[in-house]
Amino acid sequence: MYKLFITQLLLLSFFTGFAQLLQDDFEGNSTINAWYTDDCLMDITFANPFIDELNPSATVLKYEDTGGLYANIGFDSPSMINISDDTPFSLKIYVPSDGITGNQPNQISLKLQNANLGQPWSTQSEIIKPISLDEWQEVTFDFVNDSYVNLDPNSPAPDQRTDFNRVVLQVNGENNTDQVIAYIDDFYFEGEEEEEPDDPVYDELAWADEFDEDGALDASKWFHQTLLPNGDSWFNGEIQHYTDRMENTFVDDGIMYLVAKKENFTDQGVTKQYTSARLNSKFAFTYGRVEVKAKLPTGVGTWPAIWMLGKNINEIGGYWYIEGYGTTNWPACGEIDIMEHWGSNQNYVQSAMHTPSSYGGTVNHGGQVIPTASTDFHVYTLDWYPDRMVFSVDGVVHYTYNPVEQNADTWPFDEDQYLLLNIAIIPETDPDFTQSALEIDYVRIYQESTLSVADDIFESQLIISPNPVSSRALVKSPAEASGSSVFIYDLQGRLIETLTIRSAETSVDMSGWSPGIYLFQHRGNDSNHTYKIIKQ
Repeated sequence: MYKLFITQLLLLSFFTGFAQLLQDDFEGNSTINAWYTDDCLMDITFANPFIDELNPSATVLKYEDTGGLYANIGFDSPSMINISDDTPFSLKIYVPSDGITGNQPNQISLKLQNANLGQPWSTQSEIIKPISLDEWQEVTFDFVNDSYVNLDPNSPAPDQRTDFNRVVLQVNGENNTDQVIAYIDDFYFEGEEEEEPDDPVYDELAWADEFDEDGALDASKWFHQTLLPNGDSWFNGEIQHYTDRMENTFVDDGIMYLVAKKENFTDQGVTKQYTSARLNSKFAFTYGRVEVKAKLPTGVGTWPAIWMLGKNINEIGGYWYIEGYGTTNWPACGEIDIMEHWGSNQNYVQSAMHTPSSYGGTVNHGGQVIPTASTDFHVYTLDWYPDRMVFSVDGVVHYTYNPVEQNADTWPFDEDQYLLLNIAIIPETDPDFTQSALEIDYVRIYQESTLSVADDIFESQLIISPNPVSSRALVKSPAEASGSSVFIYDLQGRLIETLTIRSAETSVDMSGWSPGIYLFQHRGNDSNHTYKIIKQ
């Protein structure tokens, strides 16, 4: 009998239904965690040098382009930015005429980017607005009704995008060495409330390996795939032998090590210069959530992957083929690459989909930069819904596969898939490479539980005040809520604090928390109710 687990990230389905607020008045009222600069100077606590009726604020942001080619300032949103009707960005700006040089047009640009990409600007959308000198003015950027420019002309319209999570501001354009001083205030954006999707909640642990027993892998859970499918080689030009030896896979102190090694090794009458391992899970499923906590190997030529194939794949030597399920060729069986990493691109990880409509060098992929991919453990996650696949690392989504039309060519994902873990070696290998390991802390697969909210006999009646809150929030509750729990999350799904209701009033100290939106989820019996609280 499986234990019931509810993890912090499974609660994301409760987080929709709230308007998204991004604001900063530079006087302490902000939902923006941090502004950054690129090729310019910035002061977010600068005394307003031009107080007037339009902007009586005491403090503003000072922007100073000292001649840098780009001179951007910006911030990253804690969640993806939802663009829709009646959701413009707005700000106030003042550019003194004696603070500019050159003959650039007087303008301000607002750019939306995907911060998870290695080159965030490569798919940006931008609106450029003219400005007047020597006066405060309010400027709006409406990505539904204003003219915009997509840097990649193949990108969809901004209101069709779900991958924007960075806002960039730039005064008087780029690729010049002219100087600009500007003052910016009262940045504001409120995304339209999203409809709560009718998604299943993957809250029941269906299968897992915590790697608690040192030594060999649990043979009831894993199969070592070693048979060369082409008689003398693997696909994709891989040059290793996959083995079932403990030299290539073993568990030590709660960690599973899948090791790629440089060594001459003969198997099946073929000698190769590298060994590694390729694991098949003896569990297959349809729909759910996969979490793998892993630290990646290093070395040019290494190609580790956490991925899935259809249980019906007709691949000689695979576990499910041996069990008699091999009826369908690749890619008709479907392939889901939860994580791929190439040693030649050390800190970039990618997710991809392979289907009859696009396979091999598939167009269906996305990724993000993880600076500590090979030095720290990170949680690589797939949420597999009946209509889409959502890929993330540590709760940060970098790719969603959601084809407009679902058929056998685009969506062979309504049947069981199984999990694979491996490190391939490709010919372009560093000659000095000796060995490196894919380290796995755990593998967990969740599916929808059989619990039903229809059985709910608890109604949440909390009152949380003040909202917004600057230091302490007071949670008021009725007597029948005693013993229930309140879980507090940030917008990235990270659990911040857990409360147990013991009295009519419970105080929450938020004074040390970063400004932004926090979600208080009240659980009683099988029900959940979520409150949005703004921390100033």
